[in-house]
Amino acid sequence: MSLLASVVIDSIAYGMILFIISVGLSITLGLMRFVNLAHGVFAVAGGYVTVAIARRFGLGYEWSALLAVMAVAAASMPLEAAFIRRLYKRSQLDQVLFTIGLVFVGTACVGLSFGNSLTPIPLPSYLQGSIDIGFRVIPRQRLAALVVGLIVLMCLHFLLTRTRFGIEVKATVDLPDAAQALGIRTSRVYSLAFALGAGLAALGGIVGAELLPIDPYYPLKYLVAFLAVVSVGGAASPLGLLAAALLLGFIETTAKYFASEYASMLFYITMLAVLTWRPEGLFGRRDAR
Repeated sequence: MSLLASVVIDSIAYGMILFIISVGLSITLGLMRFVNLAHGVFAVAGGYVTVAIARRFGLGYEWSALLAVMAVAAASMPLEAAFIRRLYKRSQLDQVLFTIGLVFVGTACVGLSFGNSLTPIPLPSYLQGSIDIGFRVIPRQRLAALVVGLIVLMCLHFLLTRTRFGIEVKATVDLPDAAQALGIRTSRVYSLAFALGAGLAALGGIVGAELLPIDPYYPLKYLVAFLAVVSVGGAASPLGLLAAALLLGFIETTAKYFASEYASMLFYITMLAVLTWRPEGLFGRRDAR
């Protein structure tokens, strides 16, 4: 019984971290329909900027993380305006080639700035160590990831379904000419949506650093995993994304407990099985473009 509980707890923690990082990708890929393979660059940037702020200014974890998320989101806006915006109406191949180029540029820049070794994020005392719940000792950082993931889910669902910004994003993507005719500044909407995705990626990179350690090759190592979560869940559905992250996290974590050499293989076999059954993803719409 304790083994089963350990598998479930570790699966939820891992799945929630996958969700936090991948939910930003679902915005650019699902809502904006832009194939952003450089999503992991924003995640790793969040981790490294947090470390840099903490070292340079001596700020605590909370302020360093907050400023890092804001800095990554802000830095993504001129990038979107100067380069990404030119690719929205180009072919997906052009988008893939450009963003994979950003991955290699970002990896090189991070390596030159911080070195090629793993870089731990300094944690406050309340996130260090573990909590004993009787049958299992759980790292406090994993519990924090669970809480942050639930908060992100609720806030994003509210933002996209209950606010004017969510309506404007959908209108801008589906009917850009009509949206402009109605007075919606589509360029601003695209910029803010892209910044939101980048900021969420940075948050995921910070919160998930315990299970997905920060290093320069992070964007390449976990790129396919993030794409798998978005594909299985349905690109434009936060709830579907959470279900996919928990499913894939459970499969991989369970395999690591009982047959670690097959963990990654089973992760991708599950992805292929789901997409064969439902090509649009678990919560995707069959009529989605």
